[in-house]
Amino acid sequence: MQHSWERKLEPYRNKYFTGDWPTIVEMFLITKDKFPERNCFTTFNPERFSLNYKEVYENLIRISGYLKENGLKVGDKVMVQGANSIQWGLAYLAVHFAGGIVVPLDFQMHGDRIITLCKFSDVKFIMSDTSILKKITAEENGADFLSSMQKVITLNKACDMAPSIWDVKAEGTYDIEKSHIDNTAAILFTSGTTGNEKGVVLTQKNIITDVYQACEDDFLNLRETDIMYALLPLHHSYCCTTVLLETVCNGAECVFGHGIVVSRMVNDLIRGKVNFFMGIPLLYNKLLAGMMKEIKKKGPFVNGFIHMLMGINGFFKSHFGLNPFRGFFNKHILSKIGLDHNKILICGAGPLAPKVFKQYQQLGLDFVQGYGLTETSPVVTLNPTSKFKIESVGRVFPLNECKILDPDENGVGEIAFRGPNNCAGYYKDEENTKKLFTEDGFLRTGDLGYLDNENYLYLKGRAKNIIVTEGGKNVFPEEIEDLFQLYSQVNQVLIRGYQEKKDVPAECIEAVIYPDPTYFEEHSEERIDESIDEVIKAVNKELSGYKKISKTTILDTPMVMTSTQKIKRNLIKK
Repeated sequence: MQHSWERKLEPYRNKYFTGDWPTIVEMFLITKDKFPERNCFTTFNPERFSLNYKEVYENLIRISGYLKENGLKVGDKVMVQGANSIQWGLAYLAVHFAGGIVVPLDFQMHGDRIITLCKFSDVKFIMSDTSILKKITAEENGADFLSSMQKVITLNKACDMAPSIWDVKAEGTYDIEKSHIDNTAAILFTSGTTGNEKGVVLTQKNIITDVYQACEDDFLNLRETDIMYALLPLHHSYCCTTVLLETVCNGAECVFGHGIVVSRMVNDLIRGKVNFFMGIPLLYNKLLAGMMKEIKKKGPFVNGFIHMLMGINGFFKSHFGLNPFRGFFNKHILSKIGLDHNKILICGAGPLAPKVFKQYQQLGLDFVQGYGLTETSPVVTLNPTSKFKIESVGRVFPLNECKILDPDENGVGEIAFRGPNNCAGYYKDEENTKKLFTEDGFLRTGDLGYLDNENYLYLKGRAKNIIVTEGGKNVFPEEIEDLFQLYSQVNQVLIRGYQEKKDVPAECIEAVIYPDPTYFEEHSEERIDESIDEVIKAVNKELSGYKKISKTTILDTPMVMTSTQKIKRNLIKK
């Protein structure tokens, strides 16, 4: 059976690329020549601004030429950091046009970590928002660090430290660098359980094979007439691969969002006529709650009538593939939030309650759940809309093999994958790279689950200690626990997730603390509580919003520890 990507690529083989797969640059060139006048990148800020594929190409030639003229050599690392924007997309692609390797960093990262990670990954060029440059210069030796770079470019307006990406231009003429398919394309940092980030090395082939498998006809089935929405942070592989690069692969249009601010998001969706929307559980829960609240405001009769129609529509949709009331829902409900044009809603980066899926489907929307991780570029399973299984995170991609390691009597074990989109390993980290793979080349995910007889994957939970928030963020407890070491009031601390809402399978952050007995010998229990609260407040100031502790449990007796003085987490009752 021939895959849809093979049919798409065959006419361009040996003209734009050789071998089985194009590189990211070659993929863009194919699309640019097919759809030069189609919109590629769009933003509303507040007026609409768009670049078509030909205009994006001209900008990439200009920017990549400037990088090369200023010393960028094939394989040099370039840090790209900033809020989602057309400029971010241009920077990412321009680095590839110049033959460089992209190192995307979280734009909310602290200045000291930016410097540390840039040094660790051997970054020589910086392309970032001006606010990032200010963060760096606020750090001790930050100005010296910036001056050590071969070139610094801002992604927004020019400043004293750097020119703007809109203004740079080479004096000479430079060729496009067409990287080899097995060369490194990007290094993406993902936090490790020790609190230190690990740099995931993704090759051109890793990313490209993921892009083409995801747009297989039976999965996303994207077309050049489709409009995608880059709302989630582009430094993360989820949005970068499955929105930005899927857009480029298919000649579609990418509308850049401005963070999860519902009013701005709805404005973008309505004005952009977005029909492929990718989100996280937090966002979908907010949207659904808002819709249901507005319906309830109209009184019990209207509320009951709408829910009756939803029930009927859901029945016909699931049993007969029909959508009799979609037009009604479009006009009276979905158009209010810009989802009336929607073809597919995609959820990833965290668990979503099945009943939320069900209600969206009752409104006539196709909802796709997927699964993946940065180390797999990232997506390895998707639920095909033609055969959606609501409890599953999808069917394994055709070029990937999934194996359950050490399954129990129910077939549940650690999920592992082998395929072309598995990363090359961790940058400068042989020890963790070796641990990542089995002897026969399967990548260990650290997640627990099982497969059914049709190769659909079902998640049962997280191996080890990872906490997944409602916003789809992974939180590693050790990162937070390490911050308590300076406080003598605390003898032991264990960070774990707890489920705040019974119907939302996501976690908030709890600190379980055994106070230091010697410190509090002269204090009452009330004073212990007050002092621990002060510690929690101090620690929270050091944490990003999604990592902040929202619940504290104080113990009277110490937690059981191993011989190496590690708390036995499985023995701590919730």
